[in-house]
Amino acid sequence: MKKVGLVVKDDAKAINKADEFERWLRTRNMSVVRRASSPLGLKSLDQNSGMAPPDLFCIFVLGGDGTFLSAVRWIGDQDIPILGIKFGEIGFLAETTEDHLFDVAEAILHNAFTTNLRMRLKVKVIRDGKEFIRETVLNDVVINRGAFARLANIETFIDDHYLTTYRADGLIISTPTGSTAYSLAAGGPVIHPAVPAIILTPICPFTLTNRPLIVPDPVCIKIKLKKKSSGIMLTLDGQAGLDIDDRVTIIINKSDHPVSMITLPKQDYFDILKAKLKWSGGQR
Repeated sequence: MKKVGLVVKDDAKAINKADEFERWLRTRNMSVVRRASSPLGLKSLDQNSGMAPPDLFCIFVLGGDGTFLSAVRWIGDQDIPILGIKFGEIGFLAETTEDHLFDVAEAILHNAFTTNLRMRLKVKVIRDGKEFIRETVLNDVVINRGAFARLANIETFIDDHYLTTYRADGLIISTPTGSTAYSLAAGGPVIHPAVPAIILTPICPFTLTNRPLIVPDPVCIKIKLKKKSSGIMLTLDGQAGLDIDDRVTIIINKSDHPVSMITLPKQDYFDILKAKLKWSGGQR
């Protein structure tokens, strides 16, 4: 008996479809592990909500990008294929829509699918010389000032070489997958998921020549805050957050554990990109 995971957005439409889908899976002799999407709002990084069972054949995500990121966090470092089915407003991470759910699921259960590996970032947070948090993210790491805090002064190093001190509202360190998320809204470039790169995008920099920077993915990025920094938060994939100060050092590397995203035939990245960003021009 195959076992599949089902992560569902807290939305009546998504829940009703998930109920129907779960019954459909059980008629095909599938065992189902169902999980509700994490509730809205940042969670503390020390909250451990458990990990997905390691014997899952795959995970179906019924929701938007936030639900998908919640499911990826549930997977952790495990190699479990995952498929997004769009039920939210934004669906860059969804591979299909609810109209095609059952046909797509039938193909997947018969192993008629391929996977595309998406790079993740490994994030270590060190305080007073001791590592106390280690996480992986699919989209981005964000250092951001609070509503009433002064501009953040973010010292940034690449492979232990001092790069610059960003004086800005914040800094986004993004994967190519995350380049279409917060980084894009802050003026960063769109990077194809197959490009081996990491993007550093300052948020409203005081110095206008501090532009987004693309670096090769083997680098190590180290971030520290200047003395007397306060009101600054670290967030990971918009899912979990932590208040940080000048005692903290953040180290970011490419993770050894990419996400295995299920891909379907005749789905083209550039067609999805054009549709989501509402670029002009139709099919040729």
